[in-house]
Amino acid sequence: MPLYETVFIARNDVTQQQVEAIADAIGIQLDTDRGIAPAAEGEEPRPSASVKKREYWGLRSLAYRIKKNRKGHYMLLGLDAAPASILEMERQLSLNEDVLRYMTIRVDAIEEGQSAILSRKSDDRERGFRGPKPAGRFDSGRKRGYDDREEFRAREEVAPRAEREDFRGAVEE
Repeated sequence: MPLYETVFIARNDVTQQQVEAIADAIGIQLDTDRGIAPAAEGEEPRPSASVKKREYWGLRSLAYRIKKNRKGHYMLLGLDAAPASILEMERQLSLNEDVLRYMTIRVDAIEEGQSAILSRKSDDRERGFRGPKPAGRFDSGRKRGYDDREEFRAREEVAPRAEREDFRGAVEE
């Protein structure tokens, strides 16, 4: 049977257990759908469809709002199923109100081990301690004000404020 990978995004309101339940329902549906196209008489029985790989990617931010949601639970499924079973699975996912989006692609082989998403996530965790955070611009932690900018300090070093005021007064007269 052909191999497929399906990624679906569930609403952020649901729990991780509910997302797992959606994946379980897909597995059960694929097992029962082998009866969609039963083997003809004299043919050997068709192997049952199954979920070969299952990864929960976690609650992640969406690139844009989908149905008023900014986050979603991502789940990857590696499937070995007949095309008719995949169509029925996609129909069920489209009817489920907890599923925001889904995408199924046909692949040559289902990768063993972690996907790129989970391996990148573990790399981020392995970075560890990077050292103390640097101090702010001022040792006291005081924020810079308008007059603290370098250009104002440089003007005062060149000419004291009193001289500048006399110069301005002479120009205005």
